[in-house]
Amino acid sequence: MPEQAVDKRLRQQMQFLLEADKLKLVERRNLVADGSRRENSAEHSWHIALMALVLAEYAEEPLDLARVVQLLLVHDLVEIHAGDTFLFDPAANLDKSQREQAGANALFSLLPLEQAQQFRGLWDEFEERQTPEARFAAAIDSFQPILQNWETQGGSWRASGVTGAKVLERKRSDLEGFPRLWSYAQHLVKDAVERGYIRP
Repeated sequence: MPEQAVDKRLRQQMQFLLEADKLKLVERRNLVADGSRRENSAEHSWHIALMALVLAEYAEEPLDLARVVQLLLVHDLVEIHAGDTFLFDPAANLDKSQREQAGANALFSLLPLEQAQQFRGLWDEFEERQTPEARFAAAIDSFQPILQNWETQGGSWRASGVTGAKVLERKRSDLEGFPRLWSYAQHLVKDAVERGYIRP
């Protein structure tokens, strides 16, 4: 990156933004809604941020919606280093936390110190699920693949032999605190089973 007329802070920010662009290269298991290809993690992050704006009325607590969007845009950035871990892959999930912690350390340290602390704080907040914003962000992040897999007639669920019962078991903790979204998620999974997209 050109050095002249660029101060250290701006250079660090540009380096971080170029590194963040690599999220476009992280392929997920889920398909885009028309079923033509797998989505990447940057597309997923955009989609869940938009979903949060659209579905905010289904939160059960008052929210700082701008913070929800910040959480959603930041939380998958660690996948640049850690890769996307498929929820229904037990082996890959064994060291997920360690890989993502290392990814967070590497990525956010590119930023100027106070921004590094701010972004790491957002990532930690999402992971800990202790604030209303983090709980709603996690619910939206959990709901999106259900919608995508229903729309693609089982999509990554079918390809991986995931059952309806397993989907609901793994999604319950993030979604059951949001009754309207949880009910709709259950409806989509039940419908996917009834249509033969996935096994019960």
